[in-house]
Amino acid sequence: MDVLSSILSFSIYEGLVFGFAATGVYITFRVLGFPDLSVDGSFTLGAAVSAVLIIAGINPFVATLAAIAAGISAGLVTSLLNTKLRIPALLAGILVMVGLWSVNLRIMSGANISLLREATIFTKASEYLGIGTGTHFSILVAGILALIVFFALNWFLRTEIGLALRATGDNEQMVRGFGVNTDMTLILGVSLANGLVALSGSVVAQGQGFADIGMGIGMIVMGLASVIIGETLFQPKGVARLLIAVIAGAFVYRLVIVVALRLGMAPGDLKLVTAVLVIMALAVPFIRKKMRSEWIPPATRW
Repeated sequence: MDVLSSILSFSIYEGLVFGFAATGVYITFRVLGFPDLSVDGSFTLGAAVSAVLIIAGINPFVATLAAIAAGISAGLVTSLLNTKLRIPALLAGILVMVGLWSVNLRIMSGANISLLREATIFTKASEYLGIGTGTHFSILVAGILALIVFFALNWFLRTEIGLALRATGDNEQMVRGFGVNTDMTLILGVSLANGLVALSGSVVAQGQGFADIGMGIGMIVMGLASVIIGETLFQPKGVARLLIAVIAGAFVYRLVIVVALRLGMAPGDLKLVTAVLVIMALAVPFIRKKMRSEWIPPATRW
């Protein structure tokens, strides 16, 4: 029972903190239909900015906000390359991701930076609440952050701007016909998504006690896996349920990874596990339609 409790607790914590990144990926890929590959760099950027500021003596909550601002800036660059210079979305994301590798190295003045014995949002929250730190306390802090993000996004996506953003992803030409500046909605959505990814990187770095240049590698795959798993398992309808499904998908994904490691699987094999998970999640809707003899359109190729 202790082992099961430990696995579930750790998976819940990781599902919450990585859920921010998955939510960002959901906004770009599902809401906007924008294949943003700059996520890997934005994740590390959030970790690097918050780590450097915390070491400099800045309040960790302020440092986390600065990390979000840095992520928004990265998303702004990606979206501007696409909307103003007409660089294809995939290429724009790759260019920003590659550029951020050097930027992150410059920010950290090296490949990694330690946060051991430094104040983080977890230690500060522990001081404010008078509660000892631990896995359950980390879940509490991550859960509060997740609730804040959930309610903020649930409100925003129902506003006039949020509806325009969602409509841009569904039918950009139609929305433009109604007089909406789709370039601005795209810029807003991609910037917001990268801000969430940077928030995830910041919280992860503070939770694990260090920031590393390679910590964002594969983050786009993790985000997509979480989104696809959440949609496949829960088939949500409506904004609120979609956001919950994305976070739940992140939990399921991290749970599978934790169980795989507990069973003795080599860390180098985890990418294969991720690939198999995504393939299975993508295949389920196709198999269901085939069994019902429904018409299936050709696969999208962007």
